[in-house]
Amino acid sequence: MTLSTIDPTVALVVIDLQHLIVARYDEHGSAAAVAKAAELADAFRERGLPVALVRAVGQAPGRTEQGAARAAAAAAATSASGTGADPAAALLPEAMEIVPELDGTGIRVTKRTWGAFHETDLHEQLQRAGVTQIVLAGIATTKGVESTARAAHEHGYHVTFATDAMTDDDLAAHGHSIDVVFPGLGETGTTAEVIALLPAAPTE
Repeated sequence: MTLSTIDPTVALVVIDLQHLIVARYDEHGSAAAVAKAAELADAFRERGLPVALVRAVGQAPGRTEQGAARAAAAAAATSASGTGADPAAALLPEAMEIVPELDGTGIRVTKRTWGAFHETDLHEQLQRAGVTQIVLAGIATTKGVESTARAAHEHGYHVTFATDAMTDDDLAAHGHSIDVVFPGLGETGTTAEVIALLPAAPTE
């Protein structure tokens, strides 16, 4: 861990902690990641620091092997239901909402690709708030988190990764991102280490 400092103009950016996605990663430690991300969100809000909640509602249109596999599985489920409709469709509006542990005030971003900057107003909202550094948390480490980190780095933000507030369904890839990729994009640390470096919360 090499976390050195947290700017006073920092924002928390939480990636894709939605009901359906958290449930999908249940066997991969999503509950622990949500709990740590919630700790961060509470700490940021207590200090009046921006919290950006990013929600995925689609995916990039390009063909992928994983996309083809998902489409085949959905077609099979539709056929098995005997109704001619996707049995998951009725779940989508609620299932794609942010989990209650994270829900609250802050910046809202809806994305249709892995990264939170592409064709969204995240950069503009962060700039209006005077943000120079972001702390990243969420799911999945190698997809939404890493894609957002790469774009943040290219936009000139200092990037910090709260490594215990994220997870992935491929633990080897998760470890590779944390140990190899992330040090080239920013700094890594635990939730506790991030909170310890935040400015003091105002006293009443």
